[in-house]
Amino acid sequence: MAYTSEMRELLGQYKYRGNERLAPILGLMLDKAYTILQQEQSEQQQTATLQSNSSRRPFSAVKPNYSLIHPALWQADLLVPVPVSSARLAERGFNQAEQLADVLSLRRGIPQLPLLIRTRHTGKQSFKSRSERLADMKQVFAGNTERKLLQRLGGQLESIAARLQSRPIQIIIIDDIYTTGSTMRACAEALHRLIGDLGYAAEIYSLTWARS
Repeated sequence: MAYTSEMRELLGQYKYRGNERLAPILGLMLDKAYTILQQEQSEQQQTATLQSNSSRRPFSAVKPNYSLIHPALWQADLLVPVPVSSARLAERGFNQAEQLADVLSLRRGIPQLPLLIRTRHTGKQSFKSRSERLADMKQVFAGNTERKLLQRLGGQLESIAARLQSRPIQIIIIDDIYTTGSTMRACAEALHRLIGDLGYAAEIYSLTWARS
């Protein structure tokens, strides 16, 4: 969704003025964005399967595949919120990405885990240029290696992998605003390292409440 002046005011009330009662409303808006992502990924998978079938044999010889007529919707396996620094958490009292992910997790039944941490505090990105943001985000995120969390993650990954057959684990990074993509890229790199170190492959997607 476009970051309109109305949405800017709504986010400001929630994120900067502490009106946490808006979290469920913003979360429902994020849920609508998830529906769009589901449809896009389902259509891509359906197209890829049809192309694969067509490449194997003449189109006239392909029998109707009724699972493609009514394909199962794409579903993420895990939600990971973008972390805030301890200074920002103390200032706001909450992590807006985590609260939005909580709403989506409850509505969709997708586990949410805080798999990322910030290694250092960064200033407000809204006041920086694209090049400054890209430089600022370098190595600012790392995998959360807290022992209890990794044990919980290991159990989740085993459970997910058992029903995935051979496909990678599909993870969505959740945040409120997408601007240059520098935050998402940095988070994705850290997540790939963490999941890879545990012996799994992952496909990383991003989902935000709005795009500026």
